Amino acid sequence: MPRYLPEPAYTHGSASKCGILLINLGTPDAPTAPAVRRYLREFLSDPRVVEIPRPLWWLILNLIILPFRPKRSAERYAQVWGPDGSPLRAHTERQARMLRGYLGERIKTPLVVEYAMRYGTPSVPAALENMKQQGCNRILVLPLYPQYAASTTATALDAVGTALARMRNQPAVRSVRNFHNHPGYIGALAQSINDYWMKSGRPDKLVMSFHGVPRYSLDKGDPYHCECQATARLLAAALNLAPEQYKVTFQSRFGRAEWLKPYTAEVLQELGKQKTPRVDVVCPGFVSDCLETLEEIAIEGKTIFLTAGGKDYHSIPCLNERDDWIHALADITAANLGGWVGGEPSAEQLARARERALALGAKA
Repeated sequence: MPRYLPEPAYTHGSASKCGILLINLGTPDAPTAPAVRRYLREFLSDPRVVEIPRPLWWLILNLIILPFRPKRSAERYAQVWGPDGSPLRAHTERQARMLRGYLGERIKTPLVVEYAMRYGTPSVPAALENMKQQGCNRILVLPLYPQYAASTTATALDAVGTALARMRNQPAVRSVRNFHNHPGYIGALAQSINDYWMKSGRPDKLVMSFHGVPRYSLDKGDPYHCECQATARLLAAALNLAPEQYKVTFQSRFGRAEWLKPYTAEVLQELGKQKTPRVDVVCPGFVSDCLETLEEIAIEGKTIFLTAGGKDYHSIPCLNERDDWIHALADITAANLGGWVGGEPSAEQLARARERALALGAKA
């Protein structure tokens, strides 16, 4: 196997392009046990996702998790699978397409906008190779995680680095670390919640549920917890909520280790026991609806709350393809393209460059 991948054909005098790569977590290709098993094997084999000594984790993963968990997880995926397949992949694809259109109206430099899944398809290496084939020599990597975490943002950038290591002619690469406090993102979140409340009324308590991570990640220096709290504080301020009107929680706990608290399921159960008339749940850490929002929060969360004695439960959709969110995404992108767009060579300059290359013996 060669060390480097073959380079795409190059034409002297052709204009280079700037690329934007959106990266989301990932999804199985189908709501079936074999597809979920492939996805979980890739996802849970990442040492950034599970920081357990490799030999011990190999035994747990291959002897306990992969033989039994895929069937149960496939049943959960089947509950949220849509006509377009995986909701996460469908939303991410549409976000990329809309972003391409929005940026095309604002920036005259030729842009290529693609998306990838950190785990599953389309893969990060495949997306980067596709962008190179389209002539991109500058690529902005934008992980779609508002809050930075080693197990999400960092591992997405790891995948980019691994792909770059296979390239002889690497593009220039920049990355967006986070956007947890970006005014456009906070504004879109607040407006989406207000729009929902205008149609459905207001709750007695708003639960802001973020994806959980193990507690030790905070102790080791991961900023995720702090950035979630910052997002919640800014969102509450934008909604004019008093501290007693909302609660920050963490969902999707996995395994027996302590994770960030309080746990969403336990809070919903307690609110139900308190006979809270109405609870709304929003997931500010997800920009696209997915298994964790559509099944864990909208279905399981509702069951937990109502069974415990609660009266009315609402799950507020993620930002998905909201116009204000895509505008914010375009603002985030444009702010990170400084110096990469504008000042493109004219057709005459490109033609002269081609003539010089041919005069020096270039083949094309």
